Amino acid sequence: MKKLFQIFSVLLIATACSNSDNNENAQLEIRLTDAPGDYEEVNIDIQSVEINASETDSDSGWKTIDIHGGVYNLLKLTNGLDTVLSHVELPAGHISQIRLILGENNSVKKNGILTPLKTPSAQQSGLKVKVNADLTPGITYTILLDFDAARSIVEKGNGGFNLKPVIRGVSEATSGAIKGVIVPAASKPAIFAVNMSGDTVATTYSDTTSGKFLLRGIDPGMYTVKVSPKPNYQPTEKTAVSVSLGVVTDVGVVNVP
Repeated sequence: MKKLFQIFSVLLIATACSNSDNNENAQLEIRLTDAPGDYEEVNIDIQSVEINASETDSDSGWKTIDIHGGVYNLLKLTNGLDTVLSHVELPAGHISQIRLILGENNSVKKNGILTPLKTPSAQQSGLKVKVNADLTPGITYTILLDFDAARSIVEKGNGGFNLKPVIRGVSEATSGAIKGVIVPAASKPAIFAVNMSGDTVATTYSDTTSGKFLLRGIDPGMYTVKVSPKPNYQPTEKTAVSVSLGVVTDVGVVNVP
């Protein structure tokens, strides 16, 4: 077993950075879903997504994140179905709003006729959605953008349609995490979270100065934290480590013999 962990350590060290580089980050996934409407298609052209990590609406607080942009038919995302717009790593902290920037290829189909949707305000300044989510380091979060198609499409008297979006933002934690401190820090171990089936679900290295470590994005359940240090130190482990949704479990000091 010791040899196995040493092999894993060699593989990890070739690709992993020091854990101190990302201990303050959280994972954020943005998903899009829809409440059904009385249409055959509602096509929304999402060009970009911005988040506001400040408490105000100032331009300095907005940051563009990577997304899977394109035209989405919202009516394919109903009754529990959704799609991933983005999955990014962000500094932990508060997110007050999300803004969707739309393109010009928005349309609605009714009675077999596809008609353009007019979205002047959305194209100029974006669709702002309040979320008020607090991101904890090491935890993975999902923000679900619930687009209400029935309330968002306004029929005009001339047969045209306007888009006046009604969107609800719902945030939730979807994972837990494990943290601790390795003593001595000089042992520089690879650290593994192993589930009850014996599968390794997360790996990291401790910080070379402080000995701190953080295993992120872990599903709720019971785990063994296995520690595989560099030569001249002995492997050790902590058993029965319980992980809960949205919680960073602190295993405290792990002494490496």
